[in-house]
Amino acid sequence: MNCRDVMGLLDAYADGEVDPLRGYLVKRHLSGCPECASKLASILALRAELHADVPYYGAPPALHARARELLTARPAATAERARRQPAPWSWLALGAASGCAATVLAWVVGTALIEASRSDDLVAAAISRHTQATLSHETIQVASSDQHTVKPWLSARLDYSPPVPDLAAQGFTLVGGRLDQLDGRPVATLVYRYREHTIDVFVRPEPIQAPVLVTKRGFNVAHRTGSAMDWLAVSDVSPDVLSAFTERLALGSAASDLRN
Repeated sequence: MNCRDVMGLLDAYADGEVDPLRGYLVKRHLSGCPECASKLASILALRAELHADVPYYGAPPALHARARELLTARPAATAERARRQPAPWSWLALGAASGCAATVLAWVVGTALIEASRSDDLVAAAISRHTQATLSHETIQVASSDQHTVKPWLSARLDYSPPVPDLAAQGFTLVGGRLDQLDGRPVATLVYRYREHTIDVFVRPEPIQAPVLVTKRGFNVAHRTGSAMDWLAVSDVSPDVLSAFTERLALGSAASDLRN
């Protein structure tokens, strides 16, 4: 593994969420790379600080309720057939039907849990990257309020060209950007300022599974889709402000690109 490969796995490695083979390869790389080892140490230190200072929130009650409802629901027709004591040969068909129903139920519940977990993990990862960058004073790699500086810098380092909307007239000042990792993939991060608040905006063409607006660990995360991009904004600014800002990004980026 090279440094780029390892950097994309460090968050998962720190949480013990990589498979044994990749874990071994990462560990071997870290033993000979002080830069990546230092990055891991920063992640572990931040995780310890967050665990000490930030409360843990489990799965939302709505998800628990949905899972319980799916697991306890039984079709009335199946119960009626069981009461009628069908002929012995029909038990095979009943068993097959029950097996299919159980498979479908398991798939529905499993899919719901996986999607919810993936969405929650992505939100947590975005917040983690935001806090890591803030605490390490590495929020910006290209410092500029000029779209024509930030956009080419990011485009030259990614396999896509992220829009860089200018929303200074609405009170959101572009201050720069950086390369980041989200969901194991390189992503463009735009950095805006709103009064005394910093807003990180992760922009990528791949669909992002995230709620429209959620609050977690004291941060607000807003998600919108527009102009063939997905926008995920993280900040401690109020939810209504962040939501309106993200909406402007998604809807206004096309017009901004035309002006460019």
